[in-house]
Amino acid sequence: MKVNKLEIQNFRNITNLNLEFDPEINVICGENAQGKTNIIEALWLFSGAKSFRNSKDNEFIKFEQQKAKIYTEFEMLGVKNQAQIIFDDKKTAFLNEKKLPSSSTLAGKYTAVVFSPLDLTLVTDGPDKRRRFLDTAIGQLYPNYIEILRNYSRAVMQRNKIIKDYRYDKTISIMLDVFETEIVDMGNKIISYRKKYIEILNKYVSKIYNGISSGKENVEIFYISKNEEILNIEKLITSREIDMFTSTTSVGPHRDDIIFKINGISARNFGSQGQKRSIALALKLAGAEVIKEISGEYPICLLDDVMSELDENRQNYILNHIRNWQSFITCCDTSNFKNLMSGKVIKIKSGGVI
Repeated sequence: MKVNKLEIQNFRNITNLNLEFDPEINVICGENAQGKTNIIEALWLFSGAKSFRNSKDNEFIKFEQQKAKIYTEFEMLGVKNQAQIIFDDKKTAFLNEKKLPSSSTLAGKYTAVVFSPLDLTLVTDGPDKRRRFLDTAIGQLYPNYIEILRNYSRAVMQRNKIIKDYRYDKTISIMLDVFETEIVDMGNKIISYRKKYIEILNKYVSKIYNGISSGKENVEIFYISKNEEILNIEKLITSREIDMFTSTTSVGPHRDDIIFKINGISARNFGSQGQKRSIALALKLAGAEVIKEISGEYPICLLDDVMSELDENRQNYILNHIRNWQSFITCCDTSNFKNLMSGKVIKIKSGGVI
């Protein structure tokens, strides 16, 4: 996949910006808070996923403006496309001038992987971050997965509202039955998608991590579920007595996790800082390989201010690994790329090109 053009209006600190890109390496350089990450974020949003900065839609609109717009021209499997997302009182997306039901409909039609300093803590942070990593990656490949997640989350939220009253009124079990049936149906689909994705991901993670560690270590990923093989209605009914005191749903894929083992040992508990960073790096690069296997094309690679966080060996591994993909790399110092033989350097200041 290739992005040829990006136009931004009133997005974050950017008033008006028109960019054309190199088909391989694009270095976006500038001091902190000048707009580099905003460009990466704009490119990412066309994937149909939410902001990797966990931002709300109204935060995209420039201060004292009413509307923001991002527009791109890109090629996927040799077909030229254009997409646009408008942010005002709601978010509206278009693909080839056709209005879409939602921006998530862009998933699968435009693919990207993003790597930021926040991702370096993927191994050490809580399980919600690892679930989000899985769900974002799967949603790009299988757009219907996004709707399954929405339906599941809605059912869990409704059950949580009702369950607190269960101790006073057991007759509401009829209402609980409705939402628990949907939780089981949607939950098992989520678990199935996640396990399938990890099975494919493991092939590439192992190979990439092996390369980063110069063949010294092997890494594996395991999906950990409290539901064992399958989520069933009996488990939810049994958990009612506990859940009514916490107003939460204690079983289901929203409680699951993934763990990483290096040579059979828990990376989170016993891995070094370098090993944990290497796993996070391998996960992102492996995710791109999975997209290539399933869609037939590499996604664009977005590296936001991550090079300075990695040692020279890991930097070189990234640059060598993404040689045949279109990449967008932000940095503060162009000297980091003084030996760049090809590609394009874009210098950003106060949301504009200098």
